[in-house]
Amino acid sequence: MKESRETSILIIYTGGTIGMVHDPVTGSLIPIDFKHITDHVPELGKLGFNLQSVTFDPVRDSSNIDPDMWVKMAEIIEENYDRYDGFVVLHGTDTMAYSASALSFMLENLRKPVILTGSQLPIGLLRTDGRENLITAIEIAAATDNGLAIVPEVCIYFDNELTRGNRTTKFSAEHFDAFNSPNYPALAEVGLHLKYNYNLIRYTDPEKNLVVHRSFDTNVAILKLFPGIGRNLVQAVTGTKDLKGLIIETFGSGNAPTYRWFLEEIKSFIARGGIIFNVTQCHGGSVEMGLYETSREMLAAGVVSGRDITSEASVTKLMHLLGTCRSRDEVIKCLGRSLAGEIT
Repeated sequence: MKESRETSILIIYTGGTIGMVHDPVTGSLIPIDFKHITDHVPELGKLGFNLQSVTFDPVRDSSNIDPDMWVKMAEIIEENYDRYDGFVVLHGTDTMAYSASALSFMLENLRKPVILTGSQLPIGLLRTDGRENLITAIEIAAATDNGLAIVPEVCIYFDNELTRGNRTTKFSAEHFDAFNSPNYPALAEVGLHLKYNYNLIRYTDPEKNLVVHRSFDTNVAILKLFPGIGRNLVQAVTGTKDLKGLIIETFGSGNAPTYRWFLEEIKSFIARGGIIFNVTQCHGGSVEMGLYETSREMLAAGVVSGRDITSEASVTKLMHLLGTCRSRDEVIKCLGRSLAGEIT
C-alpha cells in the first residue's frame, strides 16, 4: 500500500459481509486478506494514506460478537493509538450498533476517530455498497482541521451518513441505508462534498489521556412489554438467577400496565437490589416518566428513565456500568446522565 508520513489509518477487520469475496475455485464466499485490500478496491491507493490492517483470527460473524470481542477491538485501538491517526472497524451490520455503543463507553477521552462500517453486499460483488462505505469511512477517519481530528468519536458510517455510534440503530435488513439515528442528527452528510456538522460533534478534553474500560457484567435482560403480557413471564425474567439489571422496553413515552401484580413484581425486583432501566419501544422519541399515570408508579418505585437512549446503547451502557461502578447507587447515578453523548 502507498505509504505517507502525513496520515496513517488502521483497518480492523472483525468479520462480516463487507470482507467477503468469491473463491475462484469453489465460487463460495470467503473472507479476503486485508493486506491485499487494494486488489479489490484499487481506489484506496489514490487516497495517499498509509493504510495498515489487522484481521481477527478467526473472523466473527456479527451474530457471534460478544463483550470479549469488544475488549479485543478496544485493546487493538489502545495498542496502536499513538501510531495511527484514525481507526476503521469493519463489522457485520447485525450487531454493529451494539459494538459502536460499547466502544463509545470503553474508550474514555477518545481524541481520534473510530469509524465502524460494513456493507449489505460483499465487497467482491459488482453492486456492493462496501466499496464506497470503506473509502469514505477511511476519509472521515483521516480528516483533520488544524492538526486535530474532525470527528474524534466512535461513529458508524453507512450509505452517505455518519452518525454517533451510541445513537444509531439498525432498522433495515434489505436496503443500503440500513442504519438510522432517530434522536440525534447526523454528524456528517456525504454527497458531492463531505459536510460536517461541527456543532453536533463531541470533543473531549485534549489534556486527558485515553482510558480503556474492559469490564462488562452481562447479568442483564430485556423485557419487551406487549398487551396481554402475563405475570408468569415477568416473574420468569425478574427471577433469573444472578440478574442485576433489567431493561424494560415500554410503550410510547415510557408507559407500562398499571396492573397491581406488575407493579409488585417491579418493586420486588428493585427491593432485592435489581436495577430497572425504562426504554421506549418507539423508534424515535423519549421516555418521560410521570407524564402519564401509567408511568408515575414506576418512577415512584425507583425505575430509572432511559430518556432517548437506543435499545443497543441501553444494553451496553448497563453492562458497562455494572462491570465498572463500585456500587449500585453509582450505577443508577451514571445511568441517568450522558457518558458519551448517548442521551440528550
